[in-house]
Amino acid sequence: MDNLNWSTLNVNEAARRASGGLLQRILRLDGLLVGLLLLNAALGLLVLYSAFGGQIEPIQSHLLRLGVGFVLMMLIAQIPPWRLAPMAPWLFGIGAVMLVAVLLIGELGGGARRWLDLGVVGFQPAELIKVALPMMLAWFLAQRPLPASFNQTLLALGIIVLPVAMIGVQPDLGTAILVGTAGMAVLFLAGVAWRLIVTLGTLALAAVPVLWIFGMQDYQRNRVLTFLDPERDPLGAGYNIIQAQIAIGSGGVFGKGWMNGTQAHLDFIPEQHTDFVFAVLAEELGLLGVIILLSLYGMIIARSLWIAREAQDNFSRLLAGALALTFFIYCSINMGMVAGLLPVVGLPLPLVSYGGSSMVTLLAGFGILMSIHSHRRMWSA
Repeated sequence: MDNLNWSTLNVNEAARRASGGLLQRILRLDGLLVGLLLLNAALGLLVLYSAFGGQIEPIQSHLLRLGVGFVLMMLIAQIPPWRLAPMAPWLFGIGAVMLVAVLLIGELGGGARRWLDLGVVGFQPAELIKVALPMMLAWFLAQRPLPASFNQTLLALGIIVLPVAMIGVQPDLGTAILVGTAGMAVLFLAGVAWRLIVTLGTLALAAVPVLWIFGMQDYQRNRVLTFLDPERDPLGAGYNIIQAQIAIGSGGVFGKGWMNGTQAHLDFIPEQHTDFVFAVLAEELGLLGVIILLSLYGMIIARSLWIAREAQDNFSRLLAGALALTFFIYCSINMGMVAGLLPVVGLPLPLVSYGGSSMVTLLAGFGILMSIHSHRRMWSA
């Protein structure tokens, strides 16, 4: 902790608490961000209720998971950043060991090994890495002068490649992309030279043929080909994208009305509760609903970036910025793939899709943002 050069607090803590709002003073939460997250979750519940055809049981299950996520967010918000920082290498190490365990003894389902059976509950270690990797990189780089040197960048890239490779071979391409993006966001915020960024981008493009031949499963190659031409197999690989695009286009400006989506309720939209739930929203609520969702996402991202800008140490700044940019990529990939602008990679729509571990992990990340905001420290001269 000394290496991070944390300064002592030079203002009266009681006076600082008294000047804040109730949420920040007592629960260490940012009221605006909490409100935006609740609105987003409420919109998601409305869409899911329709996607499930009015069934109450899955909505109750989703509400329970939302509750667990928000409680975890509140608990993490109580932990100051200078307490979170030393935890980073431990969390990353535990996550890496669990990823190895998944490859060796993980549960096989749908041709992939992604889950560990912990007896009481199943756990997906890749979800832990979504938070642990940016924490680890922020901790590693914050102990050294910024911008990051060439050698530091190479070490950081090694830290990124390790979990991304293990997640990619499960295979779970969507999560691997998201984890890699989180890591690269930390490097970008740490001031990596543009020359190195261009070099890495060129190497990545050069590696595409190798990845295509040796690193991708047949179904993943098929998804890319379907993205380029969905009509090549309209009743097979291209079916999902075509039906989702029909649903989005048929919604028009104001939509067909809540619970009135024909594509959704006649089961034309695949995975309409999870990866393709955006198509249900667009069909029933139309362009207006899409604008509302995008506005909520935009305000959440803007508030998160503001928290990153106001952070008063490198660890907090790098971590908060990476979490904000990762959330942006998360949203963009899901909506882009459903609209046919990106290949299908299997990522849920944040705070809308039905699911458990991904939503809990996402809210844990926002708990870290709350902690960074509410524990801002005044630096001594």
